[in-house]
Amino acid sequence: MGELHVLDHPLIQHKLSIMRNKDTGVKQFREAVNEISALMCYEATRNLPTEEIEIETPVAPAKVRVLAGKKLAIVPILRAGLGMVDAMIDLIPSAKVGHIGLYRDPETHEPVEYYCKMPPDISERQVFIVDPMLATGGSVVASIQILKEKYGCKNITLMDIIAAPEGVARVQKEHPDVDIFVCAVDEKLNEHAYIVPGLGDAGDRIFGTK
Repeated sequence: MGELHVLDHPLIQHKLSIMRNKDTGVKQFREAVNEISALMCYEATRNLPTEEIEIETPVAPAKVRVLAGKKLAIVPILRAGLGMVDAMIDLIPSAKVGHIGLYRDPETHEPVEYYCKMPPDISERQVFIVDPMLATGGSVVASIQILKEKYGCKNITLMDIIAAPEGVARVQKEHPDVDIFVCAVDEKLNEHAYIVPGLGDAGDRIFGTK
């Protein structure tokens, strides 16, 4: 059963306050996303398996622990998810990156896939789906479904900076095997499906398009 992890570390909460502030500019917003993503990555990878090897330090032989060959993949949901990738790659340089692009059908309001490109061995990797906002959960649920059905992924973790209760509930209902890491679960969604109090449109604020 997947678990919801709310990361309330003081550094994360401080940087989240910068992201929420409407007066924060693009540069500072982007930097906060990057820094929070690194801190989230640190927590979300806490249980990666390790193995013991022997090395030589400048002083003596030593037994040390290294990652146990677990292959990882990072899959941002376009476009806002791109803002979380670089910080994770800095920490896990051997990870491969896939991309999922979805748009919402104006009539059905359901997500429609318009782009999907994955590493060929994605099914063998532990996958981290990244997207700053978990609002209705529609895009995330569709992305998880694509990774499971189209690519055979079995080990999926979700990382969102801010979530709405409605989105969390939908992911837990439809994909109960997926762990969810967030920095805050906000109050609700408004009538336009924006998270309240939230931080506005993460994609626009990362890329300066509004």
